[in-house]
Amino acid sequence: MKISTKGRYALRTMIDLAVNDNGSPIPLKDIAARQDISLKYMEQIIALLIKAKLVKSVRGNNGGYLLAKSSMQYTAGDILRAAEGDLTPIDCLKKNHIACTRADTCTVQPFWLGLKKVINGYLDSITLSELARQAKEKSLIRF
Repeated sequence: MKISTKGRYALRTMIDLAVNDNGSPIPLKDIAARQDISLKYMEQIIALLIKAKLVKSVRGNNGGYLLAKSSMQYTAGDILRAAEGDLTPIDCLKKNHIACTRADTCTVQPFWLGLKKVINGYLDSITLSELARQAKEKSLIRF
């Protein structure tokens, strides 16, 4: 499994929103500048996060973006799945996938199921709040 730039940038965007949360909307151009991501690509990332209801937008002169919930209520898994989709390592384990004709006799399927559990378990054990705290501790400008 390889996380694309969409996934990495979505995670960075959410961390930026959490670190800079003061109750006021944060302009997208500010996030893009801090994260060194083009505004055009940032618009694509924020659209994914809005669609997944992780971020809400505020229009107007003082508009921008806010986390839809507390940073403690998000996991890295929530964010990466919003950007990447299903994080299942192989297609035959995905929901709505046509059943494999070898599923009943497949000797490696338990291995892939175990990998899926480890990946999702780890990603769902790390909160956005923890990631934001780590970023603040390191005093990073870009993460």
